[in-house]
Amino acid sequence: MVLLCERTLAGRSASTTTPRSGSKLIHSHCPGSVRAFSGLASVVSRRGEQLSLSRCRHQRSATNVGCVRAAAWNPPTVSDTKQAFYENFKKPIPAIYNTVLQELLVQQHLLRWNHTYQYDEVFALGFVSVFDQIIEGIPGTAAADIFQAYMAALQEDPEKYRSDAKKMEELASKLSDSSELAPSSEGNEVQKLLGGIADRAKEEKFLYTKFFAIGLFRLLELTGAKDPKALENLVNSMNVKTESVNRDLTSYKGILSKLSAAKELMAELMAREKRKQGEREAEKAAAKSKEAEPAEANA
Repeated sequence: MVLLCERTLAGRSASTTTPRSGSKLIHSHCPGSVRAFSGLASVVSRRGEQLSLSRCRHQRSATNVGCVRAAAWNPPTVSDTKQAFYENFKKPIPAIYNTVLQELLVQQHLLRWNHTYQYDEVFALGFVSVFDQIIEGIPGTAAADIFQAYMAALQEDPEKYRSDAKKMEELASKLSDSSELAPSSEGNEVQKLLGGIADRAKEEKFLYTKFFAIGLFRLLELTGAKDPKALENLVNSMNVKTESVNRDLTSYKGILSKLSAAKELMAELMAREKRKQGEREAEKAAAKSKEAEPAEANA
């Protein structure tokens, strides 16, 4: 089972640009993966603050206000976010889900506290789609409680994510063709939203993420589009690199396939254990019955 790893997007923290790690797949059987991300986030935070303070020393008094604001940027560490999650949700989570959730939490922490991060409904749609597919199978109300705890740990609004994702699904499902997704300031509600994002991307003021790519893909799915050209046209109109989107979607689909296989394996193991438990109980009952037969005969 693997989890899609977002690029290290804590870059530009405190007005600096940090090196980005290449996209890679994190295997859930590697317990060091989450710790590695935690260390990375801490380093990013510390280095950003140090560089900001250093720059302030060389700035004239006219820019002191800007420097103070940059130096004051003090986002929580990955450890803080993870601790907040466990404080908000104290119940045990099955390992097959918890490992993936922790990696996802680290990934989104780096996005959430990036200086260029800006929430939008497409991002929400993509994230909610990923999250729901990851925790699918968790019984009862635990899934909803986990989502609440997860969002609270990131200091995000869970209701807004849910409502915006639902709204985008409803709007996209009413469109008759993928061409109605083309960004436009004079189009339908979805087109106006996408138009604003496309303008930011053109001005290089947009933080591209895998969640955004997945959100675009979901919009196309909801319109019933099946032609791969539709995705290419939409991505190009959004001023986003087609190569990045295709790569991220391919990784995403592979992740879901592996996660599904892991859940099926877990279900088989649980069913097998349940059968064995039933067999053991049947054997015990048979043994007790045999022990009772001589006693009844003597009586």
